[in-house]
Amino acid sequence: MANSVQPEVITNLPDQKGSNRQLASATMASLLGWSFDLYDLFILLYVTPTIGALFFPSSNPTLSLAAVYASFAVTLLMRPLGSAIFGSYADKNGRKKAMTVAIVGVGISTAAFGLLPTVPQIGVFAAIIFLLLRLVQGVFVGGVVASTHTIGTESAPPRLRGLMSGLIGGGGAGLGALFASITFTIVSALFPGEAFSEWGWRVMFFTGIIGSIAGLFVFRTLDESPLWKELQKEKKEKAQTKTIEQKPIKSLFTKYLRVLLVNLMIVIGGGSGYYLTAGFIPTFLSIINNVSPATKSGILIASSIITIISALIVGHLSEIFGRKKTFLVVGLINIIGLPFFYLSLADATTTSSIYFYTMCVVFLGNAAYAPVLIFLNERFPTSIRSTGTGLSWNMGFAIGGMMPTFVTLASGSVQNIPHTLMIFFIGIYLVYIIGSVIIPETKGNLK
Repeated sequence: MANSVQPEVITNLPDQKGSNRQLASATMASLLGWSFDLYDLFILLYVTPTIGALFFPSSNPTLSLAAVYASFAVTLLMRPLGSAIFGSYADKNGRKKAMTVAIVGVGISTAAFGLLPTVPQIGVFAAIIFLLLRLVQGVFVGGVVASTHTIGTESAPPRLRGLMSGLIGGGGAGLGALFASITFTIVSALFPGEAFSEWGWRVMFFTGIIGSIAGLFVFRTLDESPLWKELQKEKKEKAQTKTIEQKPIKSLFTKYLRVLLVNLMIVIGGGSGYYLTAGFIPTFLSIINNVSPATKSGILIASSIITIISALIVGHLSEIFGRKKTFLVVGLINIIGLPFFYLSLADATTTSSIYFYTMCVVFLGNAAYAPVLIFLNERFPTSIRSTGTGLSWNMGFAIGGMMPTFVTLASGSVQNIPHTLMIFFIGIYLVYIIGSVIIPETKGNLK
């Protein structure tokens, strides 16, 4: 079994509970920061058919869909770079500063999509510009993860860290999807039919700036992480800078490389579970179940709530039973449950059955990553925690985020997608289960 490198012990640690104000502020900032970050990404998932026709037109609808998902994967591939840049900055200069810049960057870059010309207007250059902007957005998205995924858990008392992991990771994702679902419902009503293809999709992207404005408002009352501040105090008082990691990225890829690689076995499973369920469901409902826009909006709103519930429950269970056991049980359930419920969803014909199977798929998919955030935090010391957590999360979720593209391409036709999903889930969760066996128990290692 792989051994995690033990983080350095920081003495004279302040009360982990901190002030109620700091805990509330850190929770709100992390939750909203991550939710608005994913809101900006979900906008693309909800307008996939429209974007495919306007920026990646093809006589084969499957190839058009694959092109849009590939553009989504492009953003995910840039996220590790964003984590390296912003994570290193956050470890050296504080989580708050890094979070503020990253979230503002995500909001502005998302709104810029609404200004882009389309292929019918300027030809292939429209697709090129679209992809370049996706690259820029990916860097900022990676930066958000490096800060939101550390300051919340570092500010929480030990008994709440599993719950906080689920709240930020899954709750933020659920809220982001919920906000996007509500926005999609409103904009679709305001711009029905062809009007949505003309202006509705642009309005969807323009709303991305809301997250930046809300983030700036929330961050005004946010203080730095207690653990990070204590680390800076240690550096100043003892003047032992040589014992503190001065180059987080170098340290991660040397001293902690084995830890990083083992982490990916879990994070890839969590990321794949998320993107092949909550992320893929909007498209699946449209092209496999052929549900109406109104029914689709209702299902997506309900699934967003289920995402939050799943993450909170499983995240807290990891605090009771440990991270290792929780990952193992979730992996064993998902390798059977996700193929079964997805195939059942494909065959569902009534609205009630479609609702039911979608909720089952979403619950299991989001359970896989609920404890991942706190698990990653516990694998790295405070001095490189933002960098280590951000890169582990974004590298794993980048691979997971490419799974919808791989599934679509491997299917060949729309009709084959359900069975292709079944094969992918079996392979993904075999790796996840093996990773669950290899990893050490990390509960209580956040120091």
